[in-house]
Amino acid sequence: PLTLAVIRSLIVEVDGEPYGLPLAHVTRTLVLPRASIDLLEGHQHFAFEGRRLGIVTAHQILRSGTFETASDTLNVVVIGQGAASYGVVVDRFLGERMLVVQPLDKRLGKVPTIAAGALMENGDPLLIADLDDWLRAVEKLVVDGELGRVSSGTARVVTAARKRVLVVDDSLTVRELERKLLVGRGYDVTIAVDGMSMSVITRSKRSL
Repeated sequence: PLTLAVIRSLIVEVDGEPYGLPLAHVTRTLVLPRASIDLLEGHQHFAFEGRRLGIVTAHQILRSGTFETASDTLNVVVIGQGAASYGVVVDRFLGERMLVVQPLDKRLGKVPTIAAGALMENGDPLLIADLDDWLRAVEKLVVDGELGRVSSGTARVVTAARKRVLVVDDSLTVRELERKLLVGRGYDVTIAVDGMSMSVITRSKRSL
């Protein structure tokens, strides 16, 4: 018999990819006017329930692309408790879902900022965030003085040179989960179903 872990999650979009944020660790969701963000002691803050919370983009936490928007409002998820609370800017809110947790392959080890995988109703895979890791990542950015700014509409993220990885697996779900994990870590990923399609991809890349 199988034991299934089901969690209710907020689905958000970051750099074109969906992520599940367990609602048990989400304090509040906000649509925040950009004008309400202030710069204090070199860090950006906004008012929340009588106190000031620091704000960062999910792009910087996940090291995934660059956050850009022309909108006058920001989609913000408040995570953490008490003094250890922060606002995290995401691209879009996609709603709430009950997600069946799909543990990641143990050979991957502990993937930073990611807890597990799951499948959407249409079969598309998504990653479930480890929000404790998100908080630790934000606190490290604060300590290192690398917290990006969102007031200008662009949070610059320093990205290392992209290494190329080929993922070969006959399971669509496994391929997509591995692709998302590797792209999130900054790799240039090519996927293939089997050795035959892998050889076709290799030949086509050589011809470019």
